[in-house]
Amino acid sequence: TEEMDGVPHYLIDVLDPDEEFNVVVFQKLAREAMEKIYANGHIPIIAGGTGFYIQAILNEIAFTETETDDSYRKQLEQQAQEYGAQWLHDQLKQVDPQAAVDIHPNNVKRVIRAMEIYHSTGITKTELDRRSRLSPSQYDACVIGLRYNDRELLYGRIERRVDEMIGQGLVDEVRELYLDGVFDRSATACQAIGYKELLGYLRGNESLEDMFLKLTQGAGKAGR
Repeated sequence: TEEMDGVPHYLIDVLDPDEEFNVVVFQKLAREAMEKIYANGHIPIIAGGTGFYIQAILNEIAFTETETDDSYRKQLEQQAQEYGAQWLHDQLKQVDPQAAVDIHPNNVKRVIRAMEIYHSTGITKTELDRRSRLSPSQYDACVIGLRYNDRELLYGRIERRVDEMIGQGLVDEVRELYLDGVFDRSATACQAIGYKELLGYLRGNESLEDMFLKLTQGAGKAGR
């Protein structure tokens, strides 16, 4: 609250951990928030987030109703666990070779997202991206990306941030959700950075040190 400095922030604390979330819901909520900001005479600032989600706001990407069905995503997540990330990446390579080149095999979430797009729309993520670039946006947007070349300093800051998160009760928070069965009911919560890294530790499959390393790496990927 102190960091907000009196500036209204949107799409924070709008869902419970066991509620499902996807790009369709995000697009709707984000555009509703933007209209409120415009109505107040201000310019919206979209901070952070997945590139595809930003495209969903800025470009005229029309989603089908099947985008809200998470059954296919859960199926892919189960297959990734059973057969491995490389196997799933090979499936993507068969339907969208260019996306397979662009997405690293270990980035299971993005691989699944690309597979979902093809499953739901019948067109590949590569083709959807191409069409999105051709469609005029209703917004006059300035997109700013940050690049930090000093990786040692960057990861030092990330480690301090992870220390702060743990010190502020992250482990207890995830443990409470785990014992409450939230992660059995929600695929979205299982993928959240800070949550998914702790699950192995809470299940007794990883040490505290391994958990910390994974959490630092996960935060680093998000920062890129």
